[in-house]
Amino acid sequence: MATSGYNPIAQSPEQMGCGIVSTAKPSQRIRRKCMARRSGQNGRIERKGNVLYARFWLDVPGQESRAYKCARICPASGPGSLNKFEQKLRLKQIIDEAGANSEEAFRQAEAANLGTTFKERAERWFEQVQRRKRNPIKPRTADAWATALRYINPKIGEMPLASVNNLAMKNFITIMAGEQKEGRPRFSAKSITNYVQIIKMVVGSAINDKGEEIYPVKWNHDFIDLPVIKNQRTPTFSAEEISSIIAAVQGQYSLLYAVLAGSGLRIEEAVALKAEDIRDTVIHVRHSHWRRKLYSPKSDAGTREVDLHSSLAEALHNHIGGRASGFVFQTRRGTPLHRSNLLRRSLHKILVKMGREKCGFHAFRRFRVTYLRKQRVPEDLLKFWIGHAPETVTDGYSKMKEDRKFRAIVAERIGLGFHMPIVAAGLPVAPIAPSLDQIEMVVSA
Repeated sequence: MATSGYNPIAQSPEQMGCGIVSTAKPSQRIRRKCMARRSGQNGRIERKGNVLYARFWLDVPGQESRAYKCARICPASGPGSLNKFEQKLRLKQIIDEAGANSEEAFRQAEAANLGTTFKERAERWFEQVQRRKRNPIKPRTADAWATALRYINPKIGEMPLASVNNLAMKNFITIMAGEQKEGRPRFSAKSITNYVQIIKMVVGSAINDKGEEIYPVKWNHDFIDLPVIKNQRTPTFSAEEISSIIAAVQGQYSLLYAVLAGSGLRIEEAVALKAEDIRDTVIHVRHSHWRRKLYSPKSDAGTREVDLHSSLAEALHNHIGGRASGFVFQTRRGTPLHRSNLLRRSLHKILVKMGREKCGFHAFRRFRVTYLRKQRVPEDLLKFWIGHAPETVTDGYSKMKEDRKFRAIVAERIGLGFHMPIVAAGLPVAPIAPSLDQIEMVVSA
């Protein structure tokens, strides 16, 4: 879903648009149109006295109009003269040697004449990626990219876009990697890589009327010394820790943590759940919540159905009661729970009491994925439940996600992977791990 009006970077309406042509100044647009109409030239032969000259047009960086060039071919007669065929051949060679018809020379001149800075292009690009019809970025991504650009622009924002090359990137990475905060590197290798990727996207977004990059750069990661991402922190929980977290709080917080661990939902998807999204033992994921608004999930694959163990489904229905609408997890005013408040006021306090390092809600999601793989759940079903897109052609052939009966059997037999203290009376506690016989029955079904 596009995020109309959300742009903490753009400074004026004139900076909005899909590309350089529509957002450039009028004089720039005129130059662009004139340059776009230029095609390969044959030049002409001109005689001055007893000498023949090649005459042709050449694009000159920093100059709006092309220069009319003149180069000697040969004497018109006598020693060193050429026949008409040889004269035309030499004319063509002179034009080629000057680069008058080369795409590279044209782009260099075009880049210099347009005079676009990195900051100017970044503003137009940032607006475009939010409004484009094909894969517009989500508000949370827009917020992260806006933060990155607020750091990047003071460093390279005033550079001509044509000058943002491997050398400029190397200098930028050196500055970014050298910054310290409380005696430690301010940015991780992952953060540096993300910021570099944004710079690449901005440079690559400048295209001509044919959809070709105006400033093509072959990025050299060795030369720019892009840090290697390794030992990235990806915390998760054990089954015992999940049970302890659920038991540490009461009411809807306890149920929310059970849903996160027992379904693998993202926190933004969980707090966006409405009463009508819970049907029998299935959660229908239709929304994601960010900054007090509902949006479509992170990707197309995020819109999905997640099958639950009967104990967790029963607890959800008991919590909803007779409500037919409204959010499943809500404040007293009926609004969705706020992610940062949950993290700061609830989860982090629980982890501190447990003697655990603080982490985010994604640890529940990692627990669920790990548990499903340990139980040998078919990979395409796992991806469907988690909301990850198929990666291979074979994945597209599988119709397992459409077999609701099979999905329900798998969800019931593999259990939750943790004990849930809030299970409704009369229902069996979900097993921490099914027997090997149950696993084989599910996989071979």
